[in-house]
Amino acid sequence: MGMSDMPDPKYESAKRSVQALGPADQLRLIAELAASLRDEVEGKPRRSLLELQGLGKSLWQGVDVDEYLRRERASSNG
Repeated sequence: MGMSDMPDPKYESAKRSVQALGPADQLRLIAELAASLRDEVEGKPRRSLLELQGLGKSLWQGVDVDEYLRRERASSNG
């Protein structure tokens, strides 16, 4: 039995701790670990939907919203 075959004490300790959790908490932990590892492997930080706030704002500058809606509604009515 080589050194790599011996169980890592930290791993075994973590495994016992996880086994002490209920099924719902085990699933939550798995999901969190998977997300963290995915980010690490892909080299991408987790993103937030809030980062999109204000995106495209310049496209609407100078547009009269009421006039725009009136034209859109008129075009869909035939």
